[in-house]
Amino acid sequence: MTKNRSVPDVYILLATLGLLGIGVVMVYSASAVLAFHEYGDSYYYLKRQLIFAGLGLVAMYFAMNLDYWVLKKYANVGLLVCFFLLVIVLLVGTERGGAKSWLGVGSFGIQPSEFMKLAMVVFMAKLLSESQAMLSRFTTGLLPPLGLLGLAFGLIMLQPDLGSGAVLVGSTMIIIYTAGARISHLSFLALVGVAGFVGLILTAPYRMARITGFLNPWSDPLGTGYQIIQSLYAIGPGGLVGLGLGASRQKHSYLPEPQTDFIFSIVAEELGFIGGSLVLLLFLLLVWRGMRTAITAPDTFGSLLAVGIIGIFAVQVFINIGVVIGMLPVTGITLPLISAGGSSLTLLLTAIGILLNVSRYSR
Repeated sequence: MTKNRSVPDVYILLATLGLLGIGVVMVYSASAVLAFHEYGDSYYYLKRQLIFAGLGLVAMYFAMNLDYWVLKKYANVGLLVCFFLLVIVLLVGTERGGAKSWLGVGSFGIQPSEFMKLAMVVFMAKLLSESQAMLSRFTTGLLPPLGLLGLAFGLIMLQPDLGSGAVLVGSTMIIIYTAGARISHLSFLALVGVAGFVGLILTAPYRMARITGFLNPWSDPLGTGYQIIQSLYAIGPGGLVGLGLGASRQKHSYLPEPQTDFIFSIVAEELGFIGGSLVLLLFLLLVWRGMRTAITAPDTFGSLLAVGIIGIFAVQVFINIGVVIGMLPVTGITLPLISAGGSSLTLLLTAIGILLNVSRYSR
């Protein structure tokens, strides 16, 4: 294959930097009060965000300039390492927010589930690009990749971390559909998936409480409905132009996790409909140019790789925004490039670097 490399997609780069810049500003604005009360340092979360954003940008630069075909060679190893980490975290991991999903020391740690998202995308792009013709066969073509996906999802649910598991399944199914899986097979699996999802909810009382709190948050305003109610209290007063940067009232110990899961609520409260719309438009720009990169990629591996990376962003944004505006039940998941994060932010910027790499070879 002739490798005619050009400049990366400038729109993907600009959208990424724009979202990252907004994220740095909003992390400080949303977390300053909380950080001062918890650590005596209003800049605590801002410093962490700048550190991980810097690491992520370095990783993005290298990923953007390293031929993406190299990833195909190490896809199997990367997936095995991530499976190993998912097992290790269950044994010696640190529990945060009710989920045993962190490996690390003190306040610094990594989430193996974040690494698994990217590793699964790379592996599926490799596997399905090499066996695309067999994908129409349910037993020998579709079931093997689904078995791997099910194993990874099961390990993540043992933590338990439904949000990360949902993003993993959603982005992987987008790759499988794009690669040519039959609609009849996927429809059958969708019905099975819905039944399994209902089973997961019924077997865990806290998940059932989240569903009832989602359907009627005012039935338990100080319990399961508290987060949704406080989120809506933030979004509503924002109006068209917002209360002003730094002027949020809900971040004063009313809205839980204002710097991570519910940071979009603070964006809407302080920057209003205009600020919230700008964030969504930047995500739409990123998804649009990412899909264009997938369509114009020089090979099937690159195309599926781009689809999977964009799938991670699209599914995660959909779930996060759906939660904060009350359209989906509460689940712990961050807003990509905006929320405070460590391994999540670094891995997402690395993924963007891979996407930019694919765009350099687009037809």
